[in-house]
Amino acid sequence: MILGVDPSLRGTGYGVIRLARPHPAVLCQGTISCPATWPHSRCLVKISEILREVLREQHPTVCIVEGLFYAQNLQTAIVMGEARGAALAVIAEAGLEIFEIAPRKVKQAIVGYGAAQKSAVAKMVQRLLNLPKPPAPDAADALALALTHAHENSRHHLTAPKRV
Repeated sequence: MILGVDPSLRGTGYGVIRLARPHPAVLCQGTISCPATWPHSRCLVKISEILREVLREQHPTVCIVEGLFYAQNLQTAIVMGEARGAALAVIAEAGLEIFEIAPRKVKQAIVGYGAAQKSAVAKMVQRLLNLPKPPAPDAADALALALTHAHENSRHHLTAPKRV
């Protein structure tokens, strides 16, 4: 069972899939939303609480998080780092191995184009997981991370995934 996490202060996406045939099954998915009026500290607590609950209920065996991206705005990079840190601390606390994949690599693996739009990722995730409708954008990104990790680890690679 793979937990995918797309960390963000105002909208952290998460999704847990179980590998199965003919296609992986979604055990849970969602977005941890925090209003713009909330202070950062309150958002970080909510991210931690929800992820702890997901870990407690679903018992994933590995976690894959979105890798860092280049941010032109230093403040944006700091805020993203805070959300990522809150998520990583809770996941590491649970004892899961954590890997990361770059956003472009996920889009390339799922859609076939590294600069694909979020809507294209959501539609392909819907198709790959046989969902009745596309997941919300942040949850779709998290599920795409989990799918990419599952796909990459089902075949032989010369380079191992980056462990966090």
